Amino acid sequence: MAGAAALTGFVAAPDLAAEIARWRRWLRHERRASPHTVAAYDRDLAAFLRFLTEHLGGPPSLAGLGRLGRADFRGWLARRAGAGLSAASTARALSVVRGFFRYLARHCGVANAALAAVATPRGPRPVPKALSAAEAADALDAVGNLAERPWIAKRDRALLTLLYGCGLRIGEALALNRADAPRADASLVVTGKGNKQRAVPVLPVVAVAIDDYLAACPFDGGPEAPLFVGARGARLGPRQVQGRLQHLRALIGLPATATPHALRHSFATHLLAGGGDLRAIQELLGHASLSTTQRYTAVDAAALLRVYEAAHPRARRQSKQETAEPCADSSSR
Repeated sequence: MAGAAALTGFVAAPDLAAEIARWRRWLRHERRASPHTVAAYDRDLAAFLRFLTEHLGGPPSLAGLGRLGRADFRGWLARRAGAGLSAASTARALSVVRGFFRYLARHCGVANAALAAVATPRGPRPVPKALSAAEAADALDAVGNLAERPWIAKRDRALLTLLYGCGLRIGEALALNRADAPRADASLVVTGKGNKQRAVPVLPVVAVAIDDYLAACPFDGGPEAPLFVGARGARLGPRQVQGRLQHLRALIGLPATATPHALRHSFATHLLAGGGDLRAIQELLGHASLSTTQRYTAVDAAALLRVYEAAHPRARRQSKQETAEPCADSSSR
């Protein structure tokens, strides 16, 4: 290709190749990016430039990048989708390309407004993994068996009861101080993401478990002391709680998805299954968007389908027919 310059896998016009070299030095020395990160950026940008070379009929230049329109970027995204690349992979590559264009805009005045109008590909959102009501009850009953000290057993049971009974994130629960200790028939004020506060009703069983733990806890630093503390009195950390759940999974055979956050998912799923209003559940969880809460409807629908298949007479009859048919066929031969 006449006038083209190749640099570590990139095919580009000389002016663009020179800026790519400076961009890579900037990543290493200004952004302190690791060699692994720079290599990954190289691969994504090189693939984009190879597409442009074919798409435009020649090596792209700085001016050519500035003239690209939304259709050009969408053509690149469509090519990746047609090649079977995942939405997550394409989203990462698009982030690299956007970062490179931001660099060009700041360092050599080449801007492209069309790129801002290109939507990031989104894959299917994972459905939250909730425990069944029986599994959640088993977890609350058994967690105390992991601790050698009685007060720590009460602490673990109180913490898991709080996560499941109030739908808190693990970070929200561990950030509570003694002054925040839940009281029965009252609301617990929780500070969530973005420092947004919400009020969550407290079930009597939660308040009783917290009171039981506090009565046994040997550390009392006053109202501003941490509510949940470790063996030496410092604020309990999330890794300790995650380790507890890991041991608990092995002890009673819970699924690998049984994590502290799964108790929050279970809180929402079981409320929805019991007829809870989606908007109310959104408020209880502290979700900024209802679409986030709506993921739980998929969990509930899957649970309802399992109940239907197990209990509905027509579903059972159909299942028996499908089982019997192969036998009938084999006997007629």
